[in-house]
Amino acid sequence: MSESAPHIAIVKMYQARQQIYPRDVNGRYASLRWLCVWLTQLMFYGLPWLNWNGRQAVLFDLAARKFYLFGVVLWPQDFIYLAALLIICAFALFLFTAVAGRVWCGYACPQTVYTKIFLWIERKIEGPRSARMRLDRQPWSVVKLLRKSGKHLAWGALGLWTGFTFVGYFTPVHQLAREVSVLGLGPWQWFWILFYGFATYGNAGWMREQVCKYMCPYARFQSAMFDRDSLIITYDAERGEPRAASNAATATSSSASSAAACIDCSMCVQACPTGIDIRAGLQYMCIGCAACIDACNMVMDKIGGRRGLVRYATENAIAGGLSKAQIWRRIWRPRVLIYSAVMLALVTVLLTSLGMRVALKVDVIRDRGSMGREVENDMIENVYRLQMINTDETAHRYRISVSGVDGIVLATTDQVTLAATETRLVPVRVRTPHGAGRGGSNRIVFEVQAIDGSTSRVREKAAFFIPR
Repeated sequence: MSESAPHIAIVKMYQARQQIYPRDVNGRYASLRWLCVWLTQLMFYGLPWLNWNGRQAVLFDLAARKFYLFGVVLWPQDFIYLAALLIICAFALFLFTAVAGRVWCGYACPQTVYTKIFLWIERKIEGPRSARMRLDRQPWSVVKLLRKSGKHLAWGALGLWTGFTFVGYFTPVHQLAREVSVLGLGPWQWFWILFYGFATYGNAGWMREQVCKYMCPYARFQSAMFDRDSLIITYDAERGEPRAASNAATATSSSASSAAACIDCSMCVQACPTGIDIRAGLQYMCIGCAACIDACNMVMDKIGGRRGLVRYATENAIAGGLSKAQIWRRIWRPRVLIYSAVMLALVTVLLTSLGMRVALKVDVIRDRGSMGREVENDMIENVYRLQMINTDETAHRYRISVSGVDGIVLATTDQVTLAATETRLVPVRVRTPHGAGRGGSNRIVFEVQAIDGSTSRVREKAAFFIPR
């Protein structure tokens, strides 16, 4: 290259992905992760098949604008409950993160759960970590083709079943199963089953840690949600350094107390689903799954060392050598207590509101085509429509009454029956004697009360117009 030729430097903005083969480990936290997998998936796959009062227990019927949650039926007017639930979830996220970092990511996040399930399928078909690595290095053969094909077919089947279950929360699942059996689904049902199935297959089977590293926003702002007294997965560098394979030989000798504990076996790195080295310190890619803790404890058990080289602790605990009792006392600090108090208050208000919720909703719609008219017997009449919703799953009979102006009466029937979860527009004509009230708008009140033993009672204001 001539001296006048410019020097060209190539800077890659995106690091090429290195395939990660997480090692399977056993231990307390591995058992806890599997428990979370079972609980979350039994709930997700099982809830659509539960029946309640002769219908699906959990169903978000968008077409009918009704949300069924066991014994509760929510309508668009009940959007406030959804908003409250989202606020509670947000405060729960703040609370859990302040106490234990990314514990949600490590144990209950759908990405983590499905990645673990897909990895289990991969291990069953392709073998343990070393066998999978050998298989990927080998040239294509019949055995490799069969193993890879079998794995992807199993992944695809699980993804489609997940997509089917997801749609089953919005379309009655028994009806959906019948339509699938005869390929009679509508276009949107096909779309969401395939879309959600493909998303599960792609995220849990192919992208895996890439989702946690680059797509999940939680990893980026988590550092603003915890401090030096938050429980995180830490490596005890004072106890483990300087690391060397020779440390294993002294772990059981008389000099074990002065020898560094880390034997540099890299088991913690091999077990990590995101491929990080926890010994390098806290990193945003760590999802808090504690696989490295189980891996390190397994090694310590084999060499006769003391557990806890990698463990749940806080930065202050590592720096100051705090005991477990001291750690827990510092965890319950003001911000945690505030989060807990706010979340408890919100949950209490939500449950109280649901418990006191009236199963009848009434909106008064005035007929604007007729402001007020004179009718027989020297009466003034206004026409209204009552939008009545019986949110209960039992039919009820209601009595309608009106008050607010002297002599005001209903000129239509004062009783109406609504079937379970029925919505109806009830036209009503209201009359008052000529001379009662003042010219113009007069405030009146409609009262709708159940007369069949239910305690539902609603009062709604309206305006009665008298011509001047």
